[in-house]
Amino acid sequence: MEDPSRGGPAEVAESELTTRHGRFRAIAFREHAGGPEHLALVHGDPAAAGAALVRVHSECLTGDVFGAMRCECGDQLSSALDAVVDAGCGVIVYLRGHEGRGIGLLAKIRTHVLQDGDGLDTVDSAVALGLPVDVRDFGAAAAVLRHIGVDRVRLLSNSPAKVEALTGYGIVVTELVPLLEPVTEHNERYLTAKRDRLGHHLPQLDPARFP
Repeated sequence: MEDPSRGGPAEVAESELTTRHGRFRAIAFREHAGGPEHLALVHGDPAAAGAALVRVHSECLTGDVFGAMRCECGDQLSSALDAVVDAGCGVIVYLRGHEGRGIGLLAKIRTHVLQDGDGLDTVDSAVALGLPVDVRDFGAAAAVLRHIGVDRVRLLSNSPAKVEALTGYGIVVTELVPLLEPVTEHNERYLTAKRDRLGHHLPQLDPARFP
């Protein structure tokens, strides 16, 4: 069967959206019928760039909306929006259904209990509950990027695994652009686990300096 991400999204709606970061073209889309609704924010004309600046951001309700300090997700999203605007063009792809690296909101909150009570990290707390560590799929991101006319990107991420995932869907990643947020007493353990257990490049942890 043909991979739908090699084409474009199955359903798309577009509008203009002005945010506190700048003005974007908002593209709501589904990769396939019945799938989750995602959102791409497009600034400028990324299709005209040799390799557009792109952030593929996994949904994190606690961090993105409520400003949870145990992760850097909300800060990364804000920084990525600013980076795209500063660059003059680029894309933020916001993937829903990726909560807790794909395990869902209820399960993520249950892992927080083990992290806070038993001292487990973000990986071991998922395993302790019999859950997978990461079940995210990035085919939807590839589908909407191709719909926009982008197949070469400078990826705003610290994760080599995300490069591999997008490459598997035919998106050429020419550069991994760091998206480093400050280390604090609240997120140090989480960031350390991302570095040591999940392979993220987080040089600001060496050594951690707290304000």
